[in-house]
Formats: sequence, C-alpha cells, structure tokens
Amino acid sequence: MTDDDSFDLYDLKVEWVAGDKPCWCQAKEGDHFTLSGELIEMAPGTKWSQYTLASILPLLPAKQRETHVNDWMTTDAEVACPDPSCDSRFRISRIGKRTFSHAETTAVELNKKDDL
Repeated sequence: MTDDDSFDLYDLKVEWVAGDKPCWCQAKEGDHFTLSGELIEMAPGTKWSQYTLASILPLLPAKQRETHVNDWMTTDAEVACPDPSCDSRFRISRIGKRTFSHAETTAVELNKKDDL
C-alpha cells in the first residue's frame, strides 16, 4: 500500500466545428473553452448555448481520464450538436495532463484498503 494519493486528468479543449447548415446557437469559428480539472474557462467573448453545454458536459469527465486504446472514448473526438436542424460538431481534444491530489480535491478520506 502506498501513501501516494495522486491521480492524473487530461486538460481538454472543446471547440465548435462548423457544418454545412446554419448554426442557430450563435456559435462561430474559433469558439472554444478549456477544462482543467473541474474548472471551465471560456475564451474571451465566447458565448455558449446552455443546450450545447448540457449535451457536452456529461462526456468531459470520461474524456479527462485514461481510457483503453480500443475504447471509443479514446478515438472519437467529435460530438454532434444537439440541435437536429444543425450539423455542427464539437471537437474534444486532450491538450495536456495534470496530476491532482485526492486530499486537495475532496473532503472524503481516501479508503486505502487493498481489497478495492
């Protein structure tokens, strides 16, 4: 058993990718945000539809973590816009990796039993 409570997460960049149909959520080329740990940072002047965010946010914790090389979460980087009248996509890219400490991210104590 080790006293090391560290874990790694990828930093992510989520960017809008234009389609051939009009974009009704007002997104434009270059719009993006980054995710570092649990913190989202929007690019200056960028506005995101709440519906777009609601469709993307559930995928981000999985994209932040190590995944098996054959897992679709490893290979698939683009997510369709939730609006069926739009064919835009949102590209989720892993742009870096950070190490975090369990003790610095939660009040819940780490269970260090070998049987987990």
